[in-house]
Amino acid sequence: MTPHPEAPIHPDPADPAAEEGHDRMSTGPRNTWDSWARSVMPLARASTLEPSPDPAATATRLAQARLADQYVVYEAEGGVWHFAAGSAVSLTAHANAVTARAAGRTWTSRTEGRPVTAFAAALSALSTTHGASGGGRHFYGWAAFELAHLLHADPENAGDGPLLHAMVPAVEVTFTETATVVRAVDEAWLRKVADLLAERTPRQLLPDGATREASERVIAAGTAAYGGAVTRTVEDIRAGRLEKAVLSRKVPLPAAPAVDFAATYLAGRRSNTPARSYLLDLGGYRAAGFSPETVLEVAENGRVSTQPLAGTRAHGPDPAENDRRRAELLSDPKEIHEHAVSVRLAWEEMAAVCRPGSVVVEEFMAVRPRGSVQHLASRVTGRLSESAGPWDAFASLFPAITATGVSKRDALHTLARHEDGPRGLYGGAVFRGSTAGALDAALVLRTLIGDGEETWLRAGAGVTAQSSPDREIEETCEKLRSVAPYLRFSTG
Repeated sequence: MTPHPEAPIHPDPADPAAEEGHDRMSTGPRNTWDSWARSVMPLARASTLEPSPDPAATATRLAQARLADQYVVYEAEGGVWHFAAGSAVSLTAHANAVTARAAGRTWTSRTEGRPVTAFAAALSALSTTHGASGGGRHFYGWAAFELAHLLHADPENAGDGPLLHAMVPAVEVTFTETATVVRAVDEAWLRKVADLLAERTPRQLLPDGATREASERVIAAGTAAYGGAVTRTVEDIRAGRLEKAVLSRKVPLPAAPAVDFAATYLAGRRSNTPARSYLLDLGGYRAAGFSPETVLEVAENGRVSTQPLAGTRAHGPDPAENDRRRAELLSDPKEIHEHAVSVRLAWEEMAAVCRPGSVVVEEFMAVRPRGSVQHLASRVTGRLSESAGPWDAFASLFPAITATGVSKRDALHTLARHEDGPRGLYGGAVFRGSTAGALDAALVLRTLIGDGEETWLRAGAGVTAQSSPDREIEETCEKLRSVAPYLRFSTG
């Protein structure tokens, strides 16, 4: 992403240039991000260990060890798992400023309402300093749904909270079928993680979850109000204000007993079939999720892919019933229309950042099981143009069309009117990227979310002119069953 002319930088009293009387206001953001990137310690130590027989449990155990203030477990494609932790190095973007931290210092730049551009500029400096060989240096983070209002609709609805956050870890562990690879900034970190990995891991006994009846009571909360919102949204669509909106409802969870995020993640992952999964305590959010699709996947060679899923039926233990619902899904005009318009818009958003003629629909309207539901699924791919980078693709595709609607701008206006407050992390993204140009961003759905003392679930359904409130309520309940039955609670 080509940086635009930025506003002056806020001087950092700890910066040597400021101490020597140089005018940092005239140096521009490139100087600021270079200074930040040079303060980021490299992962100078590495160790290769035996593969883990249960990477989900091992990565979760590392998260539970609370090695640092921030951590992420990220399940990528092909059964590869990553654990990352750190406290000192981060990058946070609000609507009008980006703040970077490293080595006990802080750098801040104004963005003029373009935080993705400034965020990308900072990561570009990190790439220059830490290089791209061997896959480069990795970062982990999230994007809040409200970033969408800044990118596509009404900036005032973006709010004043953080919109993007990334951590550059002090230690990173990658689990594959053949090895466990640990990389760390120094020998002390390497030894600390190696010692934890060397401990014998007993089969983890998870706390008991809620009864089926209790789970269903959680799932049913707020359905009447949601049905009314669906009715109003259908009226907007029939009035020609938009074509589709993915309307969601929030399900708050009681403050006590406290939800155990790690145990919920492990229990839920045992019973889900996600495209990606994640467990994190990062930048103020806690989350345990089982994402059904990716917002985008960008490879180092510039291949970019997105995976719209739209159209839903329940998926349960009875194969014959699953087949019946699958056939129903493939023949339902409402579901097919909802899916087709999502693929059409995904194609248009890809074409905006890809080489002419490179965008293709590689897969169309397959059916993918995702935990308690099955979806119509397609995949759109392309090659980034020479003038575009991974964050250009992110800005074009975010948020996933299957979490917003068509047109994206009109759907965002509709969601702001009819949903119960801001979404925060829900409908946004959790991502892993590298200074070599790769970016893998999971859509935040089917996720337990915590912020401060509040913990909640959220689920949505695609509303079109053919929608009925009862069916869309039922769809949100089907999706909530991917998480609610696996909630686990702290016993202390």
